[in-house]
Amino acid sequence: MARLDLWWWSRRVQRMNFAFSEEQDQLREFVRSFLEDKSSETSVREQMDTEVGYDDAVWTQMAEQMGLQALAIPEEYGGQGFGFVEQIVVLEEMGRALLCAPYFSSCVLAANTLLHSGDEDAKNAHLPGIASGETRATLAFTEENGRWDEGGITMQASNDGGSWTLDGTKMYVLDGHTANLILVAARSDAGVSLFSVAADADGLTRTALSTMDQTRKQAKLAFSGVAAELIGTDGAGWDVLETVLDLAAVALAAEQVGGAQMCLDMSVEYAKVRVQFGRPIGSFQAIKHKCADMLLEVESAKSAAYYAGWCAAEMNDELGQVASLAKSYCSEAYFHAAAENIQIHGGIGFTWEHPAHLYFKRAKSSELLFGDPTYHRELLAQRIGI
Repeated sequence: MARLDLWWWSRRVQRMNFAFSEEQDQLREFVRSFLEDKSSETSVREQMDTEVGYDDAVWTQMAEQMGLQALAIPEEYGGQGFGFVEQIVVLEEMGRALLCAPYFSSCVLAANTLLHSGDEDAKNAHLPGIASGETRATLAFTEENGRWDEGGITMQASNDGGSWTLDGTKMYVLDGHTANLILVAARSDAGVSLFSVAADADGLTRTALSTMDQTRKQAKLAFSGVAAELIGTDGAGWDVLETVLDLAAVALAAEQVGGAQMCLDMSVEYAKVRVQFGRPIGSFQAIKHKCADMLLEVESAKSAAYYAGWCAAEMNDELGQVASLAKSYCSEAYFHAAAENIQIHGGIGFTWEHPAHLYFKRAKSSELLFGDPTYHRELLAQRIGI
């Protein structure tokens, strides 16, 4: 762990007494059982090779039978009204199973953008569809410059007599080629603003991107005079996006924890059954040390992600700080666990047929998504004034 992370975490670990409730533990068991059936390695491999990247029947079942899309959406907008803690429980299990579905883009990015926009008309128009699973939404934020800050948003929004149009390009849009509702961050004369765009709008071109992590689809969206509707207040979009990106960082940290735990579990199980020189490789000191280091990092990542999830649920003043801390630490913990998992498995771990590489690719992709650890440590330093 970086020194800044250690210093910051040491100030808070004594205050933390986080434990999941019995109902939250039951939710975890419920979701894990569902994903073990619907997101097996075979299913993941099948879906990641398709253009859409997910199974529509499973998506519908998640909505209608499980209620997962509606979980953290308030009841007045058709949701179940649970909080962010319940959502990180679900996301952790999804990360463990490498679920191929537009859940993160729709229920984390788009839903939170609408919820924090302050636009009641937009909430009433779009959130019920997201909650029911009928609307697959996403947030188009990043551009070709690859920046995650306010200055990286250069797409132009023009207003002609109350009608808005968008011109520019968005990159790395999660599920952008399959979403039927796109929320877009663009720059008007008043500043960064938020807009909604229908997927079939004239002038919009959507292109699926070839990515290292095939389990999470991304797209390039090109806008040429695309009609859009303003969400919230013109020029007030960055205040909303800053909160949404913090919540997304926390959500992704929870997902990373699930993946890291799975890598640890795979490593320990293999170390028990793989025999060399007449003994399990788990009895060798080098393998013991690798597994012990992984365990320490995974448990520390859980503490960081869970505390950040609690802050997100409370929307307290620490959210921005702990979001960056959790994202930076969980990114490194997951990537290290995924890399060590391959090393412990030896030659078989490098093959296409073994699932270790799927977690390695997801770990690397997630490490860069919403800013890498270096970016978030710098952001944390700025936020705490050092």
